[in-house]
Amino acid sequence: MNFNKILKSLFGDKSSRDMKLIQPLVEKVKAAYPEIEKLSNDELRAKSKEIQKQVQDAAKPFQEKIDAIKAKIEETPIDEREPMFNEIDKLDKEMLDALEKELNNVMPIAFSIVKDTARRFAQNEETVVTATDFDRELAANPKNDFITIDGDKAIYHNEWTAGGNKIKWDMVHYDVQIFGGIALHQGKIAEMATGEGKTLVATLPVFLNALTGNGVHMVTVNDYLAKRDSEWMGPLYEFHGLSVDCIDKHQPNSAARRKAYQADITFGTNNEFGFDYLRDNMALSPSDLVQRRHNFAIVDEVDSVLIDDARTPLIISGPIPKGDDQMYEEYQPLVERLYQVQRKQATDLLAEARKKISEGRETKNQQMIDEGFLALYRSYKALPKNKALIKYLSEEGIKSGLQKTEEIYMENNNRRMPEAVKPLYFVVDEKLNSADLTDKGQDWMSDQVKDNDLFRLPDIATELSDLESETNLSDQERLDKKDALLNHYAVQSDRVHTLQQLLKAYTMFNKDDEYVVMDGEVKIVDEQTGRIMEGRRWSDGLHQAIEAKEHVKVEAATQTYATITLQNYFRMYHKLAGMTGTASTEAGEFWDIYKLDVVEIPTNRPVIRDDMDDRVYKTNREKYRAVIEEIDNMRVSGRPCLVGTTSVEISELLGKMLDMRKIPHQVLNAKLHQKEAQIVAEAGRSTMGTCYVASDGKAFCEKASAERYQKMLNESKDGQPGQEVKSEQRLLGAVTIATNMAGRGTDIKLTPEVKEKGGLAIIGTTRHESRRVDRQLRGRAGRQGDPGSSVFYVSLEDDLMRKFGSERIAKIMDRLGFEEGERIEAPMISKSIERAQKKVEENNFGIRKHLLEYDDVMNKQRTVIYEKRRHALMGERLGMDISNIIWDRVVSIIERNDYEGCKEAFLQILSMEVPFTEQQLANDNKNDLAEKAFEIAMTTFKRKTERIQTDAWPVIKQVYETQGEIYQFIVVPITDGRHLIQLRVNLKEAYETNCKNIVKEFEKFVLLHVIDDDWKENLRQLDELRHSVQNASYEQKDPLLIFKLESAKLWDTMIDDLYNRATAFLMRGQIPMQAENAPVQEAAPEEHAQRYNEQKVNLDEVDDAQRAAASQDTREGQQQPVRQPIVREHMPRPNDPCPCGSGKKFKNCHGRGIR
Repeated sequence: MNFNKILKSLFGDKSSRDMKLIQPLVEKVKAAYPEIEKLSNDELRAKSKEIQKQVQDAAKPFQEKIDAIKAKIEETPIDEREPMFNEIDKLDKEMLDALEKELNNVMPIAFSIVKDTARRFAQNEETVVTATDFDRELAANPKNDFITIDGDKAIYHNEWTAGGNKIKWDMVHYDVQIFGGIALHQGKIAEMATGEGKTLVATLPVFLNALTGNGVHMVTVNDYLAKRDSEWMGPLYEFHGLSVDCIDKHQPNSAARRKAYQADITFGTNNEFGFDYLRDNMALSPSDLVQRRHNFAIVDEVDSVLIDDARTPLIISGPIPKGDDQMYEEYQPLVERLYQVQRKQATDLLAEARKKISEGRETKNQQMIDEGFLALYRSYKALPKNKALIKYLSEEGIKSGLQKTEEIYMENNNRRMPEAVKPLYFVVDEKLNSADLTDKGQDWMSDQVKDNDLFRLPDIATELSDLESETNLSDQERLDKKDALLNHYAVQSDRVHTLQQLLKAYTMFNKDDEYVVMDGEVKIVDEQTGRIMEGRRWSDGLHQAIEAKEHVKVEAATQTYATITLQNYFRMYHKLAGMTGTASTEAGEFWDIYKLDVVEIPTNRPVIRDDMDDRVYKTNREKYRAVIEEIDNMRVSGRPCLVGTTSVEISELLGKMLDMRKIPHQVLNAKLHQKEAQIVAEAGRSTMGTCYVASDGKAFCEKASAERYQKMLNESKDGQPGQEVKSEQRLLGAVTIATNMAGRGTDIKLTPEVKEKGGLAIIGTTRHESRRVDRQLRGRAGRQGDPGSSVFYVSLEDDLMRKFGSERIAKIMDRLGFEEGERIEAPMISKSIERAQKKVEENNFGIRKHLLEYDDVMNKQRTVIYEKRRHALMGERLGMDISNIIWDRVVSIIERNDYEGCKEAFLQILSMEVPFTEQQLANDNKNDLAEKAFEIAMTTFKRKTERIQTDAWPVIKQVYETQGEIYQFIVVPITDGRHLIQLRVNLKEAYETNCKNIVKEFEKFVLLHVIDDDWKENLRQLDELRHSVQNASYEQKDPLLIFKLESAKLWDTMIDDLYNRATAFLMRGQIPMQAENAPVQEAAPEEHAQRYNEQKVNLDEVDDAQRAAASQDTREGQQQPVRQPIVREHMPRPNDPCPCGSGKKFKNCHGRGIR
């Protein structure tokens, strides 16, 4: 017994301790259940309404206080509002705490209600209750086939449609599921084995937390599961009057999606929840918002969402000026030729290495061996993914020799590395994920284009220094030369960057592995699940490089309007929980990043699956041959097989091998993931078919294979000539090939005949780098106490084995005299492989955490800017924010300038004379001067806004009283003397508030548009910064530290520009003088106001681009609409909206160039 086992026997493990903490709560649920079970159907529903009221009453005292404070805000002076808002925030937090406390009080009754509702549905075909208005509303929807109305009775049926299939409710909650439900309610991760009913477990905390009325989000990994689960579990909640909806059923930014978020329980995919958050932070009107507060979310398959997908950013982007002006297609043929040249060189170097190492060992010539390993190292640096190289490295002593050679050339901070890579055209580094041209490569490229400087970056620092030292230039000439130098450097930098990305595309990204090409598009494949990641694109030009490589359309470069990672999105929830079958291996990461504890829930029935030791072969060829034999054996024994692969390429290879053996099978990978549910549903079946049996009883699917085997038997010593193969009808198992964790969320259910034959056979074709992925594959078999087995086939050429220990195992196999096709199978080997996986997991965690530190910098900025934006959008704290902005500008001007600078800045930004003398600035306290200037600035601003109200009132009064029934919204023009904006204002509100809401809309408009402009530019600069700081490592500096310092400078610059622009427009805004009989212009209710022009580009188009970006349909499988030509009977006028529906004026869209 080792030390860990001794400690476990004394103190127990974490799982048992967790169960002891939860057990008393489970007993409370069990104690409350008998009373609930006695209730009639109507009494049961009445009980749920009773506890719902009890929960919501706990929040009422706090909400009443908050409402009372909000009612006083408008009457309170701006400088006295901040304590009121702080009090609101404090009361809001206390209200959430009070709700949580009350939820814990009613939890035993709530869980009992859900448990007994499930029992009643399972035991009764019809559950009859007195109909309510909510029941009648449900029954009015023909899609809701679970309910019918008969007079004053509502009949809930136990059979309905979910996910396009008819299902019959047959599930009840076991004790272990109550354990899981309590863990989820406590904001933890419930790890439950496949088939233990995680979807049913979630009904307990979802129902309980939905009683608050604050909403519960049920997050799934794909839209099929979101839609299916909302329809499958929905009747259980709706029986008790809770509304249920699924956001993936509705268009983004639609009224239907807004209604889905207002439901008590909202289902949806992780991506759509994140994208809706970004869209809400691009909204120009409160009516555009769809989400409400982030209250409680349960994430299904939490490891996929919060680990695998977490670091991939969700991005809403749009076109940028000259976005299609790229060099990828121009230089792709050149890079392809370079790749082919180096590929041939790598092959020659490998052949040279083989020859010299072999001859050197035979003649014991150490110099020749060293030369051979140097050639091998060069071949490795040239193309590390070369399959012939990988195979050679699995031979005894080769990998260790390569590592020794690498150590020699990496000594003293890589001093001898240039000598090692000198013959190469470019160097590939798998660890750094980089491919860089060498001097030889640059010379080759220059020779191809007949230009020595085309691909070389100029020494910009030296050139600028030389320019500064030139004394015979005027200031203007110096500026012109400096601009020319910087422009040349930017072009050269883009060209070099294009080459680097193309090299990465050719050397490090393989088709049907990292990506697939479908419908003329490059689509990223999820490394873990094998699913296509719709709408995702690699950043930094890599996606365009791969598009050029695959000769598909290279999409234009885009500009980021809004972005967030799933990591940071889900950390915004008040309470977060998750469930999965495999989380314990990542428990440390869940705690470090999300503060989520993992609780292992025991299975309802003991797991009897036979998990066999790994079977290790020398080569992939031997391994795949053995896999096919195992599939054949399992199929003829009547057992269905699920064959797990790690890439589309391997799944298709196995598919071809099975076709050759005439073994029918289904393939589930990124190219076919739309059929996922159907393929998984059939994976556990066996059907009658013909097999061929040899004389010794061994059966085959293919007749030719059986005859070859029979011939071998007949010719053996003990064989009897003349024996023949016989055909036989028997149960044959289904064969399904699945890439990684494809099919998660759908159970493979076995028929009784399959269980008798031994259950589902899991056959892994390699070990994944993550133990979690392998455990997920194993978990597909053995659900709910079913029989089954799992085994992994491994070769020394696999990526994981190549990195850890393949050479040591190869030595063992050679010493024991293993012949081709023989395998090693031992517990020691399996444990050794798991230790290697653990090392990779630790490394991956480090990478993810490092990336999170970069994203945290942007996230802190995002949190502040979105808070400012939300204040502007909602208007509640708008006056206080504007007051703070003006105060900040006053202080900034006084601190940063001399008297002349102050005079200029006060006029430019605050539109007022400097309120002090030069002597006062020199001698008086600057805080006193700032206070005085601020008071005058606020008085000036108030006077300006009052003038806007005064100027607007006669028109508003006259229009409302004479034409109020015609117009709902009208346009109010406001100018700062240079730019004109058109405010869309509600006519009735303007009349009832004496035009105060015009001022408020003006302030909101200015702040929203300035924030959006500056934040968009800041995102672009942060992207560029993140790329450029990686070069700091060459200067022995920490790139992350440089990124943090520089991003802080960018933030300060952005805030300065934001405050300057906003203040300048707010202080100058006024209604322009118009002719007395100028016509009133009606504002279209659906159109947003146009942004005032601060740039040379057409801001109609900028607004349209942002609106179009926010309106993109990001749901899985949705195609963007193609704009069709518009045919109209009459030609629109130039300033009319274009009839295509783009939102642009006709002259700027389809009418461009038409006079």
